[in-house]
Amino acid sequence: MRFRFAAAALVALTVFASGLSGFAQAKLNDEEERAVDATKVLTEIMGIPETIPEDLMKRAHGIAVIPHVVKGAFGIGGQFGKGLIAQRRENGSWSAPSYADIGGGSFGLQIGVQATDLVLIFTDEDGLRGLLKSKVKLGADASVAAGPLGRKAEVGTDVLLRSGVFAYSRSKGLFAGVSLDGSAVGIDDSANQKAYGKDVSAEQILFGNVTAKNAQLQDFMKALQTHSPAHVHTAKEPAKSK
Repeated sequence: MRFRFAAAALVALTVFASGLSGFAQAKLNDEEERAVDATKVLTEIMGIPETIPEDLMKRAHGIAVIPHVVKGAFGIGGQFGKGLIAQRRENGSWSAPSYADIGGGSFGLQIGVQATDLVLIFTDEDGLRGLLKSKVKLGADASVAAGPLGRKAEVGTDVLLRSGVFAYSRSKGLFAGVSLDGSAVGIDDSANQKAYGKDVSAEQILFGNVTAKNAQLQDFMKALQTHSPAHVHTAKEPAKSK
């Protein structure tokens, strides 16, 4: 009797330990979780009826999705967040996503700490290439404006010329265009190295033929392809240094 009880207990313990092992293996690392969050935010935002115009998504040269941006407390401006950014290739497909971050700037008067999801639409390739050199300060290095709303709204050339980056935010269920003057967007090289390897640069990821290595990054690319209509554009030649 004691032997049967011990055997049953051993089997139960083995099954429990196996379950814990499987749970540990299934746990995502920080970079994978960021990709999951970015995909979820993009999918949910594009599911809102009066959201980013399809015309603007079609003309996008790059899209950055930065979930859970934490804003400053007690009226102090500033925010910080991490997400993903991808560039549209000449054939209309999307590059593998690079990890990116945003910091500084202000949304205006803030009380307490709030989390905001951001989507940045780059309409000019120059803004994307600027990220490869250093952080791009919105409003200074690249013009930025609150994005127009309305899924079926047409975005004329004059609107595109007015700004190289259009910004959107979602906070507490509310979605709107937002001004991000003073915020600095940059490449997160540390996260890229963890996800792609130390020998892979942000330029290779965004403008080369690097393949997204994990399922979470691939899901983000699929979401971009789904929510951004196919559009072919001609890439600019990189400026030659003198």
